[in-house]
Amino acid sequence: MDSVDTEVLKSAVTWLAAGRRATLATVVKTWGSAPRPIGAMLAIRDDGQVTGSVSGGCIEDDLIARVRSHDLGGDKPEVVTYGVTKEQAERFGLPCGGTLQIVLEPLSDRSGLNALLDTVERHELVARTLDIDSGKSALAPAKWSDVLEFDGAVLKTIHGPRWRLLIIGAGQLSGYLAQMAQALDYQVTVCDPREEYAEGWSVPGAELDRGMPDDVVLALNMDAHTAVVAVTHDPKLDDMALLEALKSPAFYVGAIGSKLNNDKRRKRLAEFDLSAAEIARLRGPVGLPIGSRTPPEIAVSVLAEMTAVRRGVVLAAVGGPAAPATAPADPLACS
Repeated sequence: MDSVDTEVLKSAVTWLAAGRRATLATVVKTWGSAPRPIGAMLAIRDDGQVTGSVSGGCIEDDLIARVRSHDLGGDKPEVVTYGVTKEQAERFGLPCGGTLQIVLEPLSDRSGLNALLDTVERHELVARTLDIDSGKSALAPAKWSDVLEFDGAVLKTIHGPRWRLLIIGAGQLSGYLAQMAQALDYQVTVCDPREEYAEGWSVPGAELDRGMPDDVVLALNMDAHTAVVAVTHDPKLDDMALLEALKSPAFYVGAIGSKLNNDKRRKRLAEFDLSAAEIARLRGPVGLPIGSRTPPEIAVSVLAEMTAVRRGVVLAAVGGPAAPATAPADPLACS
């Protein structure tokens, strides 16, 4: 499954290859209660077909109409702003005080989208710069800490997996979790040294590592953009990963299992070189309590909790001590 911005770029490339014209809209600044975050993208084909979203439906119709009439999206990039006045906010249905600034880029074969997508497909983080005056673009390696930047003259956007997820165990639940996580811009690694599980792993885009869980955690050199979820039900494997992950800067560390099993797990972890504060970071039973029973439902609950922590929403750890939201502010959620 592709992330939303990758789907937008792929659609634009397909349209260009078919001889159609296309315009790429990117949210570069927001004020107040904006409906979509900075970095949100929308591709508009010359006949009005679209993919993606920059406002959740508020201004898309106006953008489509203006692109089709050639009022916008001409020969070079331009900047448009919606919601400056009360009349505009009411007309476009923007939230109270919401304002969006958008860069519109007319696309062509020279836009370099194929090279951009090739880099993203290799799970690499890449920065794309766009000169507003000339329309020229360029690609360069990016860092995890990089965010979208726009100074009025040059737009720098970041593409590729911004977040990482390590799943311990290659079972059925892991398959659903890996697929859904990739749609949320996670670069997914699955660790399982057990041959009987590893041989059946077949989720495209999710790397399988046959190493021991503690070694894999250390090798990934985890940062605050990393999450770890242990789902094997085997303490010998899950606990090995958790012992190292809880000492790392990972923003989310969780383990599947009942409240009773996770209480036992916390007692086991306390016998090692973990502080009470580090053990308190463990989210177990993992996921939000939404009544999930099937593997896909459990995956939804886990990713919902990960999203809440990633967005800075403070949640109490279900079945355990309160765990503070330690995730960094998501630059794509700024408004």
